[in-house]
Amino acid sequence: MSLPQVEPSSVMPDRITIYEVGPRDGLQNEKTILSTDVKAQFVRRLVATGLQTIETTSFVPAAWVPQMGDAPQLLEQLGELGRGADRPVLVPNERGLDAALAAGVGAVAVFGSATETFAQKNLNRSVEESLRMFAPVVERAKAAGLWVRAYVSMCFGDPWEGAVPIDQVVTVCEAMLALGADQLCLGDTIGTGTPGHVVRLLDALGEKGIAPATLGVHFHDTYGQALANTLAALAKGVRTVDASAGGLGGCPYAKSATGNLATEDLVWACRGLGIETGVDLTELVATSVWMAGQLGRPSPSRVVRALGDSGQ
Repeated sequence: MSLPQVEPSSVMPDRITIYEVGPRDGLQNEKTILSTDVKAQFVRRLVATGLQTIETTSFVPAAWVPQMGDAPQLLEQLGELGRGADRPVLVPNERGLDAALAAGVGAVAVFGSATETFAQKNLNRSVEESLRMFAPVVERAKAAGLWVRAYVSMCFGDPWEGAVPIDQVVTVCEAMLALGADQLCLGDTIGTGTPGHVVRLLDALGEKGIAPATLGVHFHDTYGQALANTLAALAKGVRTVDASAGGLGGCPYAKSATGNLATEDLVWACRGLGIETGVDLTELVATSVWMAGQLGRPSPSRVVRALGDSGQ
């Protein structure tokens, strides 16, 4: 496998944490319903690449997201590999938390919105009502010793409301962190963000005392901006980046949301910048080629396409 020439940058970190969302956000919108065995093999293969943090599934009703209907069975099959603070699961409410706790998870994530329209479409609640729903979820999760992440979606644009004012995003972010979450993740759900927008939002959050170290970023690649936005965030001090093996992903409640930043594309860029990720790119490409085969279509990742033959 050919690798990029390493040219470190003084504004980039030495190491980042990749928060792999392929098994959850990557698969949730796929029409092909995969077996629990295939999903478990996907997680095991991702672990074998060196990825440390992997969001495995979502405890939502199967009627909402059919692909995630086997969450308890998946975690049972994974055993200890599916538990711990580095294996978060998404929970929408206390009922989801109850199921996640029964499965023995060590970390959970809640999923809020910066806009009213998406809050209604995704959770059938206003932003304020969503925050009230999340409060006991976070409180109980923390009391049980779990690590908690809070997603804020639609931070860079909304398909129904259009541009989202930065002050509005900051207000929701402050409220989500005030619930007691360990990490806040900024979501560009429909992929309309650009690097300057990313910098402005991070600066605005910093003015409110929300440091980059407490943040993760989650960029969709609808307009080809995910990697550029990620590099802008890293230059501002963010050290946790969401990515999805093979560029899988989308949002069932926002049809304009296409794939996530491909983990391979992120790892390739980090290699060239001298940023350590701990990921074996050859194994990762092979895993994404394998998953593309399970789904019956080629991967959208540029690196997977370029290195697919050598990665198998």
